[in-house]
Amino acid sequence: MAAIIVLSLLFAGFGWLLSFSSKRLATEGDPLPDKIDALLPQTQCGQCGYPGCRPFAEAIARDEADINQCPPGGESCVLALAELLGREPKPLDPAFGLEKPPAVAVIDEPRCIGCALCLQACPVDAILGAPKFMHTVLSAECTGCELCVPVCPVDCIDMMNAAAQPPRLGS
Repeated sequence: MAAIIVLSLLFAGFGWLLSFSSKRLATEGDPLPDKIDALLPQTQCGQCGYPGCRPFAEAIARDEADINQCPPGGESCVLALAELLGREPKPLDPAFGLEKPPAVAVIDEPRCIGCALCLQACPVDAILGAPKFMHTVLSAECTGCELCVPVCPVDCIDMMNAAAQPPRLGS
């Protein structure tokens, strides 16, 4: 019984020591990638050459990527990033794509064969469906990245102007 009490006190002491040291010795992370990421459009499209907006923000913060590589963010994003980082604004680099109005994917459901390739391609899980069943896009979740379009073997996915879509729930 004494051994259990001694071990309990020992573990409690070590727990308190770990808790104290984690608070006392904590280091702050770099807030710059968070600020940059907040200015990006969060399409997760990869047009910038990075697998999503967060990796792109981290690359900008490390000076490994330029501020003009985000077509979905467009010129307004470039201007906001330039202001945040104290850099000169520059035109959007056409090598990464051209600025377009916001769009959402729309599936022509009767033509959908249920291959589920679009489910795997969607970085934000905006497509509902299951293999061998019809799929549909949750327009409120779709970022317009267009990654689902090229993988569709029956070409039943079209990009539509987001402004032409019916009002979204929760908007």
